[in-house]
Amino acid sequence: MANPENEKRLKNRFLVWFGERVGPSILRFFYYTNKWEVEGEHYYEAAINSGKPVIIASWHNTLLTVFMNLAKHQFYGMAGNHYPDAEIVARIGTRMGWKLIRGSSTDGGRKAYDDMLLALKTPGHVVAITPDGPQGPAKVPKAGAIRAAQKTGAVVIPAAGQSTKHWAFKNWDTFYLNKPFGRTVQLYGEPMIFNKSDKFEDCAKRLTEALNKLEKEAHWRVGVEATD
Repeated sequence: MANPENEKRLKNRFLVWFGERVGPSILRFFYYTNKWEVEGEHYYEAAINSGKPVIIASWHNTLLTVFMNLAKHQFYGMAGNHYPDAEIVARIGTRMGWKLIRGSSTDGGRKAYDDMLLALKTPGHVVAITPDGPQGPAKVPKAGAIRAAQKTGAVVIPAAGQSTKHWAFKNWDTFYLNKPFGRTVQLYGEPMIFNKSDKFEDCAKRLTEALNKLEKEAHWRVGVEATD
């Protein structure tokens, strides 16, 4: 008699193996056949050139647009530990050049936070993070990115992107995946500084407003209505 647990384990192992091998090629086809319009790169480039650590923050729903736009830079990125989903993402990210910090607010959060601080203590290092990930609630920043910026003096660069052609998957947020041969707009916003004396609530409000504004702009440019 078949053992359901063994079947599930084998299925998940296959998904991880398959995802790691074909995922990068699929994503490159979906995203790099788009015509890209990127604005605001000079914001994080200036911070890097000045020797400051940088946090690039985007909402979870459009993380793949940021992920694909920045993959060539070999920046640090955050990935969860849950299996098999996060494992697939982590392996694809590693294959595409990202240096990954593993953990989330619900699993391995303390270690992930410490590893992020360690990365940001090196001048010019960049960490990309989704303040509302990995499980929401949507567009509500958690403390990690803001506290890390306050502790290390990192510059926070808000980011948002959207494509004229995409799939939208509804879960706890509306997650977007580009379709091939569209037009993608990727925007990076003005640098934000969160001082140690600033209240978390005030920082979270500023970050939320900046991300929502950029998202609305990116969606408007490709003729898509922004989601809540």
